[in-house]
Amino acid sequence: MAWWKVSAFIGFVTAALLRQYVRYCRKCPSKANMSGKTVIITGANSGLGKAAAFELARRKAKIILACRSLPSAKDTAKQIQASTGNIEVWPKELDLASLESIRNFCFQILSEEPKIDVLINNAGVFQCPYMRTEDGFEMQMGVNHFGHFLLTSLLLERIKASSPSRIVIVSSALSKRGSINFSDIHSQLFYDKVKAYSDSKLANLLFARGLHERLKGSGVEVFPLHPGMVATNLGRHIVSGFVARVFGPIAVMLGLRDADEGCQSIVYCAVAEELKGKSGTYIGKNCKESGYPPNALDEMAVKKLWEISEKLTKVQS
Repeated sequence: MAWWKVSAFIGFVTAALLRQYVRYCRKCPSKANMSGKTVIITGANSGLGKAAAFELARRKAKIILACRSLPSAKDTAKQIQASTGNIEVWPKELDLASLESIRNFCFQILSEEPKIDVLINNAGVFQCPYMRTEDGFEMQMGVNHFGHFLLTSLLLERIKASSPSRIVIVSSALSKRGSINFSDIHSQLFYDKVKAYSDSKLANLLFARGLHERLKGSGVEVFPLHPGMVATNLGRHIVSGFVARVFGPIAVMLGLRDADEGCQSIVYCAVAEELKGKSGTYIGKNCKESGYPPNALDEMAVKKLWEISEKLTKVQS
């Protein structure tokens, strides 16, 4: 065999083994079982949400897949049931771009579920062209923040009654680039899709901090997180499907997280016993604690966002 073939083979095997080692190092360190626990995951029919649903189903949790597309949610539920043997996987329709849909979903959940142990606010829109939600909100802020604010608010009493319980909020490292213009919250005067996404992810952190303060002593713990850069379909508005299909696997081979790896911090926040008593801690990639960016420590912004969120979603505190 030619020397270059031997070298190539050795290189390939070494790279494959190194990739598996990296994957192992990124796994959630907690082995906690979730039997008897009910978990709601938004955006659970694709990407990080779907991967997290698989992981939590393997841990025996009852999973509610809260998704905009009910047919896709049903298909995902069948996949999870077949793969994990866990039949307690339930698809539900939830459109976070519609306050009416959110209210309908919550009414149904509160009618059917005696307890909610974990709520995972995962669904998101990433750098889309300028669009408005059904209720007139800029789409990224509307789905990524306002929709989850209303969802959490309407389910909060049931989550509190289920304590010890958790609320997990998926943000992004791009939150550090955010700066919310409260006088143009719907981006009617100016819109930049990159900034709008960062602003919405900053809103996630401000919401998490406000929620943490309000829930002290309730038995409900709040964990915001960022998963690091992950290869999912979230970037469909900036990368074509063809490019993603061709270069996505290559990027993953070179070390970029896939959804299974990226969801590990979500799973960690949902299950890890070692996080007990650490509500408000910001978790980063690889399940490591991460300091909040300076713009998320603005107490006036926390207060202002909470007030405007209550007003726009018509929630009473």
